[in-house]
Amino acid sequence: MAPPLLQLKDIGLTFGGRPLLDGVELAVAAGDRLCLVGRNGSGKSTLLRIAAGLVEPDRGDRFVQPGATVRYLPQEPDFGDARTTLAHVEAGLGPGDDPYRARYLLEQLGLTGDEEPATLSGGEARRAALARVLAPDPDILLLDEPTNHLDLPVIEWLEATLAGSRAALVMISHDRRFLAGLSRATAWLDRGRLRRIERGFSAFEAWRDEVLAEEEREQHKLDRKIVAEEHWMRYGVTARRKRNMRRVELLATMRRERRDYRAAAGSVALAAAQADTSGALVIEAKDVAKAYDGRPIVTGFSTRIRRGDRIGIVGPNGSGKTTLLSLITGTLAPDAGTVRLGANLEVAMLEQDRDSLDPAATVADTLTGGRGDSVMVAGKPRHVVGYMKDFLFAPEQARTPVGVLSGGERGRLMLARALAKPSNLLVLDEPTNDLDLDTLDVLEEMLGDYAGTVLLISHDRDFLDRIVNAVLVPEGDGRWTEYAGGYSDMLAQRGRDLARATVAPPPKNTGDKGGDAAPPTPRDSEPKAGKRRLSFNEKHALETLPARIAALQARIAALHDTLADPSLFVRDRKAFEETSSAAAAAEAELTAAEERWLELEILREEIEGR
Repeated sequence: MAPPLLQLKDIGLTFGGRPLLDGVELAVAAGDRLCLVGRNGSGKSTLLRIAAGLVEPDRGDRFVQPGATVRYLPQEPDFGDARTTLAHVEAGLGPGDDPYRARYLLEQLGLTGDEEPATLSGGEARRAALARVLAPDPDILLLDEPTNHLDLPVIEWLEATLAGSRAALVMISHDRRFLAGLSRATAWLDRGRLRRIERGFSAFEAWRDEVLAEEEREQHKLDRKIVAEEHWMRYGVTARRKRNMRRVELLATMRRERRDYRAAAGSVALAAAQADTSGALVIEAKDVAKAYDGRPIVTGFSTRIRRGDRIGIVGPNGSGKTTLLSLITGTLAPDAGTVRLGANLEVAMLEQDRDSLDPAATVADTLTGGRGDSVMVAGKPRHVVGYMKDFLFAPEQARTPVGVLSGGERGRLMLARALAKPSNLLVLDEPTNDLDLDTLDVLEEMLGDYAGTVLLISHDRDFLDRIVNAVLVPEGDGRWTEYAGGYSDMLAQRGRDLARATVAPPPKNTGDKGGDAAPPTPRDSEPKAGKRRLSFNEKHALETLPARIAALQARIAALHDTLADPSLFVRDRKAFEETSSAAAAAEAELTAAEERWLELEILREEIEGR
């Protein structure tokens, strides 16, 4: 087996008096595709910075094979004193790298190279940073949230580019589909320790749950042993002193092990404060239009949004998603057309821009508005520290300045602030940015239980498939089309994705790297028919139909037992007829459910066999 290109051994780092990393071991070999997962604040970004040589651990060793090149993409791009995006990208090239790739990648990512870093949007800054790390064609790519602020066409381009890259990859991302498509191994950073399985992200969550369940069983066994030893200490018959001392030492060791045990962090307790029910019609837009500098952003758009709808808005950056959202929520006046808001609307809004938070304000002041130590949640006062705990903030973080929080912590803080307000219409602009996967799970559950209406902009394909029941997509020239279902359903109906006239994978570097690099995955310039995939509703039916079939079989058996009573017809003819009708209806429903399940199972096998 070839030696690893990058190796971390016995890495330890203490932050705030508690070990953030404790004896972490990580090896990255040529061709590795490794995703690094863990809760916000678990130390993933810090570990990646240690791997990049930017942070010195308290203990441990970092080894990089001589001659191996490492490039690191941070969450927050740092342009230093670069005057243009091209200068920033060229500064990342090595002596033998092809300078043409810098300009080529910028053009493919929709930038000219002449942009001044201070004027860049979040998405543009991320694309320039990606060009900088991709241009040298490195041996190892360390990517911290590479899809943040990117639109769907660029995310799909990035997936194709990384799939065709010869570089070993270590990736941190909240985008499940991105990780599932690229990873071949998973490293889980949890309570300072790193566990690894040689399987991609798709297998991670089931494996994690098994590990935590086994850990819980072991702790339960330890608790029982401690109780048994303490009982012996109090009531056991005195034996030889040496033997007694051994058991005393054993009890002390078990107590110390129990005291030092770090339990897994709890889940975020997300709950939206709900206002009174809105009217059945939430929003009605008729022939709405909006243009800027003669460029149509929205043209002739009409829709009716009803109570309980979950509407997703997708599209490339600059296509007008936020403008459309502002128009239909009434915060922006249209140039033409009308927007009518329903009765009794109470709106809570989560903005995309984390910079709207005051970096000098404390976490507590951000939630309370600087007024005392209580935050109004659903119209009732609640102590700010207790509310912070629901969002996994420690009590000591109440006086922490917002400016020192991680991206994920700022995301949770914005959620906490938005969800405290009573609402029956949630408007979410990129709610998934910087959130860890566990928090995303809880957010999805909260939105599923939310009784009101949800409008959201997102580039997270998996999140859209799990949440929305309709998707709004730009078709060009200000035209927007509504498709039923989630993101995958939209692709199936459209027959093409959103990357029609966007970026293509770059050519490989022909400099000093030699000619043995694998070619990139090709992408046609013309749209292709989307690959048939199970829709969200089809997947849900496959998961739930077996339980429904079992319940119907049990009901039919119970009804037949009732009908088996020979005296029922004579004793209660009406009950006999009702039971017979119910049995016939249940049998028809069972037949339909079994046929639907068989149809979907055959479809699933056909898709997976392609």
